[in-house]
Parts: sequence; structure tokens; C-alpha cells
Amino acid sequence: MKAIRILTLLALAAVSQAHTPLPAQEMDKMWGEQDDSKSASKRGRFFETGNYAMFVHWGLYSKIANKWQDKTHYGIGEWIMNPAMANISVADYKAIAKDFNPVDFDAKKLAALAKAAGMKYIVITSKHHDGFAMYHSKANKFNVVDATPFKRDPLKELSEACKELGLGLGFYYSHNQDWTYPGGGKGPTTDADGKNKTFDDYFAEKCLPQVEEITKNYGEIELVWFDTPGKMPRKYAQKLVEVVHRNQPRTLVSGRVGYGLGDYRTFGDMEVPLENVDGLWEGVDVTNDSWGFAWYDENWKSPKQILTTLIATVARGGTYMLNVGPDGQGRVPEPAQQALRTAGAWIAQHPQVIYNTASSPWKHALPWGDVTRSKNTLHLAVSTWPTTGGLHLPGLKTEIASARIADGNGGTRELRFHKEGTWTTIETPDKAPDKLVSVIELALKGPPEVDIAQAVDPEFGLTLSARFSKAQKASQRYKRWMEKFGEWKHMHQVGDWKEGGSATWEFEVKTPGYYLVELTYTADGPRVWRVVSGEGAAIQNRQNGSGIYHTQPIGWIKFEKAGRQTLTVSIPEGQRDATSLSAIKITPVAF
Repeated sequence: MKAIRILTLLALAAVSQAHTPLPAQEMDKMWGEQDDSKSASKRGRFFETGNYAMFVHWGLYSKIANKWQDKTHYGIGEWIMNPAMANISVADYKAIAKDFNPVDFDAKKLAALAKAAGMKYIVITSKHHDGFAMYHSKANKFNVVDATPFKRDPLKELSEACKELGLGLGFYYSHNQDWTYPGGGKGPTTDADGKNKTFDDYFAEKCLPQVEEITKNYGEIELVWFDTPGKMPRKYAQKLVEVVHRNQPRTLVSGRVGYGLGDYRTFGDMEVPLENVDGLWEGVDVTNDSWGFAWYDENWKSPKQILTTLIATVARGGTYMLNVGPDGQGRVPEPAQQALRTAGAWIAQHPQVIYNTASSPWKHALPWGDVTRSKNTLHLAVSTWPTTGGLHLPGLKTEIASARIADGNGGTRELRFHKEGTWTTIETPDKAPDKLVSVIELALKGPPEVDIAQAVDPEFGLTLSARFSKAQKASQRYKRWMEKFGEWKHMHQVGDWKEGGSATWEFEVKTPGYYLVELTYTADGPRVWRVVSGEGAAIQNRQNGSGIYHTQPIGWIKFEKAGRQTLTVSIPEGQRDATSLSAIKITPVAF
């Protein structure tokens, strides 16, 4: 299982902060190494084995819904006050509260949705960066009970609903940023009387008392999800951790509290690592593009997208927390509900794939899907079904006792399998038994042992991220950017190409023959690409560039032998700057 320990260098490189436009380098300074305390393993009833949770972003910004003074602002809704969005003044924003009356909010329906989705706990915003508390705070009147006509405490109602359904409950709390309280991070610097206020004042008067409230007044909670530590002094982050652990000994503190003081690490928004990551960690994602409700955002994830990302996260060793953004009336949009329920029905049929499972022994995804493990049983989650009658497993060394496929109706049937060198082929029916993700259970005769090398699938080929390359006279690094404000994208790339620069990938080939090579890259104009195999075969081609990542064919290359092969990519002619190579795709040519 996921023991608490220091993450690999991959995790340190990949982590990024949620809901903020700050550069990754600035954010990474705040975290350091994670707490390796054994006591942390006693915290979190649902986190480590449940592997799936609901995130809820809901507040005054949900009523604004990204439209301010008849103008739509595109990006994450909870940042609507920001100058890069609508630049709403503190006074104007606080005035929204008098019209916030989410009469359609139903805590039992929200908890029931999470339960039907297969989620094991809910984490909801108790206070976001806007400073508005979505519970009855005695420490500050800017809250949903005292400042709105709603006059109800949603967190109290949700705590009761979760308890009734056997779900865990956690609270998001923005501990550093507070845009409406004097002295809070990025907030006013003076109070209503013109008196100067500091962060010390904010922490003592609002932050610390409110964290005391959410950890004392709502029963046993699963975790406290702090966010965006920024330049908050370490002593204050440490104090918050102490308060949580004192009031809630079984409650986890998220890594975004800062300074490596959390009990687990949270990866960047909308990110799944490409390789297994040790330690306790989570990935956070959205059902569409915005965390808070945005009126225009209908870019919903399908049930299959939800499942494949969930499975990939669990297969890498993590927990997946997927967000919903209720609207200003308190309603979760219907498309999100439908997608979550459909994915949840699949999980109910295949709980062994998600809950209380270990990560994939291959340590990375396979071309047709991914793998989770329960002791000596492998759960093959096949999202792209083979059409040639066989599913190919590279490098499995442990002998198989049996292979069974779920038929989609609650039953299973035996499958034949055979070994060819280092490859195992499982004979599969022509049609996938499940339209979302089909599951094959492999019972092994011992603990799984595999060769973790990347391998070119005989049917699907292989797409290799730049993360798996070795760069010479070029740099391999992690890149992140925002498509819209706060909507993060992530990419490993090879860039900073010098003369003679190259990127080399190593992989396994099952069958000799011709393979199509394609490259995914950005460039500010045409580039000449050269690809050379370890056997000396070479192809060279000039293809156009684009400011967005796009995939271009380079040509066919022939592998004379099966087994370990390499491909080396270079730019032999012309300009090399402003070139970012993110992936190479290798596909067998069928004759």
C-alpha cells in the first residue's frame, strides 16, 4: 500500500499549486519534503484505500457564474475578483452576499450523488480566497448565515448527510489568501477605519479562529485541504497543522499547507503523473474546465474520461479527487451528475479495480489502458479494445494461473492465453464486453514480476512522452501553462536545442518490420527532423510548425530485429530555437 515517505524526483518536479497563476518555481519553494511521521499513517479513514473523492467549489462566485456587468470572463470562476478576470472591488463583491440565496441546495442529494458516483468522501470549500465562509462562522460575519438571506449552514447539513451515508467529509480552507479581509494575502491593507492591518492581524483575528471552528464544530472529518501558501510564514502554517491534529487526531492535512508540513502531497490541477509515485498523494481534477460554476462551461468529461483518469491515478499509486461546481442556486449541473452516476455504476461492477488496490507493476500506462493490483491478481482495465483477437502484455515474468473477463452483466468467463518470448497474449473476444472500460482479471502464481521497459504494442503501437527520453545538447523539462485563466495544462518536453542536440528513447519491439514514426511538437516555423534507429536505419523529413502542439508524420522506419530498440531524434538543419518536442509515436505498419 501507499506508505508515507519522501516522493521521487518526478513528484518534486511535477507538483504545482492549485487555483493560482503563480510560476511553478515560486510555488515549489513553499513545500519542501513531506512529513515522514509514522503518526500520519493513522490519519484518513477513506483517503488511502478509497482512492476516489468529490471536491466541491461553491460560494458567492457561483452566483456571479463568470458574468460581471454584462461581460463574460473566461477562466476559473472562483478567481472572478482577480484583476486578470473581472477585477471586482471588495465592496462590490461583498454586496453580492445580500442576494445569495441558494434555496435549491440539498445536502442529502449532494451526498447521495457522491455515493452513487463511487466516491468515498467529500471535500467542500469552507472559505476560498474571496474570504467568504460557507458555514456559520462566529469569528467573522462575512459568512453564508450572517451575510445572506439563505441563513443556513451548508456544512452542518452536509456533515449530517455524509454521516448518514457512511461518507467522509473534509474542508477546503484558503489559509494564506483572503481578498476581502484586511491583512489577508492579496487583501486590503487597511480596515474600514483606515488603520493599517498586517498578515499577523488576519491570522490572529480570522484564519486561526476559523480553522479552530471547522475542526471543532462538524464532527470527525477526513482532511483539511489548505491551498496556496504563498509567502505565508512557516510558523503560521505549522500552527494550523498543530490545530488540526490537536482537534482532529485522525484528520489528514493536505500538502498545500506549505513547507512540507502536510500529511500527503497534492499534484498540480488536472494532472496525472506518467510514472508510479511512492508515498501518499492525490490528483485533483474538474468535471468540466472551471472549479466554481461558470455559466458558459459545458465542456463536460464523459463517463469514460472520468474512469480512465481515475484508473490512471490509482494505477500510479494515487487518490483521485474530482470537482463539481454547484450553481448559485446550489444545484450540481445535470450533465455532471449523469456522467458521475454512469461512471459510478461501472465502479459498482468493478470495485476491485479502484478500492484498496496497489499500483501497476509496470509503473506506467500501457497502450491499451492501465493496471491495478490486489496481491497476486492483476486488474487489466482495457479502455481501447483490441480488434485482432489478442491483448498483449509485455515483460510479464510471473506465470499466470488463470485469466477471466467480466462480461458486463456481473459474470465472468475464462480466456485463453499463451506466451511468445517476453510477451504474453491473452485471447480476447471480437467485441469489448463493456462500452466504457473492459476488465480482465489475471490471477498469478506468485507476486507480479515484470520488465518495466516501455514496449511497442503489436496493434496499437506506442506513444512515448519526452519524460522518457534522454536528451543530449538539449534540455528535458516539465512545462505547464494556462489555456484559460487558471485552467492548467501539463507537458514534458525537450527544448533548448543546440547544434548536435538529440533526444533518445529506448523501448521493446515484439515484431520486426516497418513502423510509422510521428512527432508531437511546437515550433515557430518548419523544421527538418531526423530519426535514427539503434540499428542505423534513418528517416528525415521537413514538416511545418505551429504554436500549439500538433502531431506530424516523419516516415517509416524498419526494425530488423525484435527486442530492445532505440530511436534518436534530432534537428539537422535550420533554426532549432522555439522548438518543443513533447512525444514520439511509433505505430506498426499493417500490410
